[in-house]
Amino acid sequence: MKALHIGGLPPEVMYDNVAFIHAVRAGVSGQVVREAVALLGGHNELIADLAGTTPGNLHRTYKKAVLAKTQSEAILDLLRLFAYAATIFDNEDIVRSWFDCEIPALSGTRPIDIMDTFQGRTMVRDILVKIERGEFS
Repeated sequence: MKALHIGGLPPEVMYDNVAFIHAVRAGVSGQVVREAVALLGGHNELIADLAGTTPGNLHRTYKKAVLAKTQSEAILDLLRLFAYAATIFDNEDIVRSWFDCEIPALSGTRPIDIMDTFQGRTMVRDILVKIERGEFS
């Protein structure tokens, strides 16, 4: 999996489940939230929802030392999904573009519009697995 360099997170969080669990339990910082916004091309609504706030108050999250476990897990899961997609497409700009495209396998829904839920991220991840295996192009 492509290593993302996100403020203070060990790179193995992106591919190692045990490291992921430890990071969730420790909680991610507001700096991670800020970098997630930048990485995803400014999808403030999605990040704000995962961080448990509103887009207008998202900037306040950046100052937090640690987010709650639920918010930390959602943000980290989204970052892992982005990193996984980056290994498949081999380009972060293509990943951002793909997240914003209507995908037939999602009934014409854009991945970015369903990644606010665990099930939505699972659906996107399942499609990426199929792309990786050559089932979709």
